[in-house]
Amino acid sequence: MKKLGIFLVSFFLVGSLLAGCGSGPAQSGGSDPNLPADIRAIKDRGALSAGVKVDVPKFGYKDPKTNVIEGFEIDLVKALAKEIFGDPDKIKLQAVTAKTRGPLLDSGDVDMVVATFTITEDRKKSYNFSDPYYIDSVGLLVKKAPGYKSLKDLDGKNIGVAQSATSKTALQDEADKLGVKVKFQEFATYPEIKAALDSGRVDAFSVDRSILLGYIDDSTVLLDDKFSPQEYGVASKLGNDGLAQLVNDTIHKMQGNGELQKLIEKWGL
Repeated sequence: MKKLGIFLVSFFLVGSLLAGCGSGPAQSGGSDPNLPADIRAIKDRGALSAGVKVDVPKFGYKDPKTNVIEGFEIDLVKALAKEIFGDPDKIKLQAVTAKTRGPLLDSGDVDMVVATFTITEDRKKSYNFSDPYYIDSVGLLVKKAPGYKSLKDLDGKNIGVAQSATSKTALQDEADKLGVKVKFQEFATYPEIKAALDSGRVDAFSVDRSILLGYIDDSTVLLDDKFSPQEYGVASKLGNDGLAQLVNDTIHKMQGNGELQKLIEKWGL
């Protein structure tokens, strides 16, 4: 009986040790329960999902040869993933346009939008916005041939803008100040606006100047006009305050240590 008792004790000790070993990886694989719920959900999923542009050279552009999306904002997404996971490559990128970025955020298809998303008071009613990581101005891209020099020369002309972008309102306000009458044609993507400019369907392409820089060619010129400062922020869903705080803290850190400026210089912005 004594030997049997020793055997049973040994059996249960070994069983307990094996059970402990089996439960170890599952526990370590889970996220820290002390993290905010929104960040914990991202960690448990294994990747940070971000809505980004794929048609804006220097910010977010999908190389047709490699199918790789790269740019300033992609590098920012990687920096945020590194803060969450310790690994900048744990990202899932979703192509968005000015029209689709809000709905994709609303539906939960993406955790955040990092896509030349201008901060406005009206938009802040619908989303959490970080402090600005880049500031731009609205501009005008035109064909060289007509000889346009400024917005004043576009009286009665057609201007191409992106759907749901702030450019239309900004340009209309500026035109009203100058007493200039302009007509607008809206497009889903920037390449569509550029194609319309090339074909003569519109007389100017208006969006933020840094975006227009990616569409300049031998036949076009970026006018000197600069109006309505555009502050870009990272957008996340209202209520995801843990994520919003992490994003803001990361941007502030990158501004303080010079990392953000290095990225701006890297992409020639």
